[in-house]
Amino acid sequence: MPGKPRWRALAVAAATLTASLLAFGTPSRAEAAVPATIPLKITNNSGRSDPVYVYDLGTLLSTGQQGWADANGTFHAWPAGGNPPTPAPDASIAGPANGQSKTIRIPKFSGRLYFSYGQKLDFRLTTGGLVQPAVQNPSDPNRNILFNWSEYTLNDSGLWINSTQVDMFSAPYAVGVQAGDGSTRTTGHLKPGGYNGFFNALRAQSGGWAGLIQTRSDGTVLRALAPGHGIEAGALPATVMDDYINRVWQKYSSSTLTVTPFTDQPGTKYFGRVSGGVMNFTNGSGAVVTSFQKPDSDSVFGCYKRLDAPNDLVRGPISRTLCAGFNRSTLLANPNQPDTSSAGFYQDGVTNHYARAVHAQMADGKAYAFAFDDVGNHESLVHDGSPQQAYVTLDPFS
Repeated sequence: MPGKPRWRALAVAAATLTASLLAFGTPSRAEAAVPATIPLKITNNSGRSDPVYVYDLGTLLSTGQQGWADANGTFHAWPAGGNPPTPAPDASIAGPANGQSKTIRIPKFSGRLYFSYGQKLDFRLTTGGLVQPAVQNPSDPNRNILFNWSEYTLNDSGLWINSTQVDMFSAPYAVGVQAGDGSTRTTGHLKPGGYNGFFNALRAQSGGWAGLIQTRSDGTVLRALAPGHGIEAGALPATVMDDYINRVWQKYSSSTLTVTPFTDQPGTKYFGRVSGGVMNFTNGSGAVVTSFQKPDSDSVFGCYKRLDAPNDLVRGPISRTLCAGFNRSTLLANPNQPDTSSAGFYQDGVTNHYARAVHAQMADGKAYAFAFDDVGNHESLVHDGSPQQAYVTLDPFS
């Protein structure tokens, strides 16, 4: 039986990417129309001899159907699933061997590019659609497979493709895009030694953070779970952020937290104050616009539950800002949020040490280490309105 679908994680990731899409806007009339498919060049610099399997899974934007694309970019809808879940059709594409590259085509999707080493992934279908791997569940059939994924959207407005650690840190990779003018932008590369450096940082961090690391019976390090999944799996204490959360609630019982959620609207401000255990936000007229119960650690790491962020113009943007401030531990040091200067991030002893370690090992400092890591533009995302080619590079495990 596969693990339960991580609909919440998928929804957060989709919301994050959608927010990025909205931030970039639409292309100008001068930009060429985006074709039905574009090439994706996959380069294997992993140094591993295992065979690689690639999957392009997602929603076909022209119809809303869920399915997969083959190496030619042809879409195939998923058949009906079952309960219990039934095996999905084999959607794998043979990837390049170490030191080689392979080019496939990707269609106008909103979805994921999975890649696995040594073994094909086990995908199942329920009556509600595809069951994504959920390796925080020890019974998930993909638990002992080394794999990772990128998220992308290709539509009439261009390509957005990211590297993500929202759910886990695993097989290293980077993404890129060749723009309409021929230039290339990439993100997601680790520093030299960054892969081992990340895991060493978790092992050295007191408080249970080393429990996020998952290994195979042969000793192979497979991944580190993101802390929200670690709490779910019992691998990280559920109270790990409580001390910081309590200090924030205490501080803003006697002072005001000012949130300016839109960089292009500096006059739009909301003012947070804790009363009766609840943080109420008022607008410039003094009217309460939304309120937050004191979050728990899982709410902070997942940017959900008590820090839910609906796709609106008030609560969602405030919640995104709070979530970033909690994960980066900037809310006590700066009463004006968001704090966009990374120099002040992760400085408190109680912080998201997983996110701290991820960003510390990135060559450009950018990552999606939690759902709203794009607050302040610290996310590992590249975009172009007239993409000529996309790239995924499988990097060394060092």
